Amino acid sequence: MEHSLRSAFIGALLGICALGSVVFIWAGSGSHASQPKLEGEWRLLDPITYENISIFPVVSSLSQDTSAFVTLEEGLSSGEVVVREQGSDGMARSRGAALPQYNTGASVNRLVLINRGKRPVLLLAGELVSGGKQDRIIAKDRIVAPGADPLPLDVFCVEHGRWSSGSQFSATDTIVHPSVREQAAVNQNQNEVWESVRKGTTASTAAAPSAAPRIAAGDLAEVVANGEPTQSYSKIYQGSRVGVSVDSFVDAVQRRFARATSGIKGEHIVGVVVAYGGEVAWSDVFASSDLFHHYWSKLLRSYAVEALARPSIREVASREDADEFLQRLRGREQVESEPGVYRWSEITEGRLAQIELEALQPKPMTLHRLLLRRTS
Repeated sequence: MEHSLRSAFIGALLGICALGSVVFIWAGSGSHASQPKLEGEWRLLDPITYENISIFPVVSSLSQDTSAFVTLEEGLSSGEVVVREQGSDGMARSRGAALPQYNTGASVNRLVLINRGKRPVLLLAGELVSGGKQDRIIAKDRIVAPGADPLPLDVFCVEHGRWSSGSQFSATDTIVHPSVREQAAVNQNQNEVWESVRKGTTASTAAAPSAAPRIAAGDLAEVVANGEPTQSYSKIYQGSRVGVSVDSFVDAVQRRFARATSGIKGEHIVGVVVAYGGEVAWSDVFASSDLFHHYWSKLLRSYAVEALARPSIREVASREDADEFLQRLRGREQVESEPGVYRWSEITEGRLAQIELEALQPKPMTLHRLLLRRTS
C-alpha cells in the first residue's frame, strides 16, 4: 500500500513537472514569435537633433566587405557604366564589342544601362542620372552583373517639361528626398513623382502658423514658374533661392553628426533612422560602413530637403519608436530576383514599407535595407 501511494505521488509529481515543461516551452515559443526579427547586429546611438529633424545613427560590430560592388555614381564617372536613352543612335559597347540598341524609340520611363566593368553595379531607388532628354531617377534597388546584355532600366522623370538634347547621361551626387523616393520605390507612379517634386513633400503639412515649413509649396511653385520652367530637380533644390536653405541645414546637421560619431570604437556606422517633428519616418541601412559613407552626404541632403518641406515642429522622436525601424515587418511580401545576382523584396504592414536588396554573389548579404512610413 505504502509502495503504491509512493508510486502514485511520484507519478503525479512527474506529471506536474512535465506539464510545467510544456507550459514553459509554449510560453517561450509564443514570446519568441511575438518579437519581430532584428536585422543584423544593430543598435541605435542617441539622436542628433536640429530644428525639426532627429537622426539616429545605426551602428554594428560587423561591417561586410562590399568592395566587390561598384556604385552607379562611381561606374558612370569611370566609364564602366553607360546609361543611354532607349533607342539612341549609335552602338553601345561592352567588353570592346559593339552591341545593338535595345529598342528603337526613346521612353520617359525606360533607359538602357550597360555594365562594361568587372564588378556588379549597385543601383538605389531615387539616384539621379542627369542628361539625355530628361533627368531621371532609378525606380528601384537592383544589381547589374558585369558583362550582362544591355539592361532595360525602369526610371522616373524628375524634369517635367524638357524632352530634347543628347543621349548620354552623367554621374550626379544627388538622391531625391524621401517623398519623391517613396513615390518611385513604393507607389511607382510617374504623376505622383512629379507632384512630390513640385510640392516638396507628400506628408501632411497641416500645422500651426508658427510651425510652417521653411520651404513652402507656394515658394517651390514660384521657383518653378519663374526660374526653372523645366522643373529640373537638381536646379530647383540646388538653386540660389531654395538651395541656400538646404545648404545651411545640411552643414548644421553634418557638424552635429560628425561630433556625435567621432568617438565610436569597435563599431561601424552602417545607417541611420530619421524622424521629422517627432515622427519616425525613414531609415537607410547598408551592409558596410564603406557603402554608408559613400551615400551619406547625398542622403543627408535628401533628408534636409524633406525636413525643410515639412512643418518645423521641434520635437525629438523616442528611441522606442526609432528602434521599431530596425525590426522586420510581418506583412505581405513581394519578391523579385535574378538567379545568382540579387534578390529584391518588399514587405508592407499598415503604413510601413520595407525594401531589401540582397546580393547573391560573391556571398549572400543584404546590401541595402530601407524602411519607411508611407505618407500617401
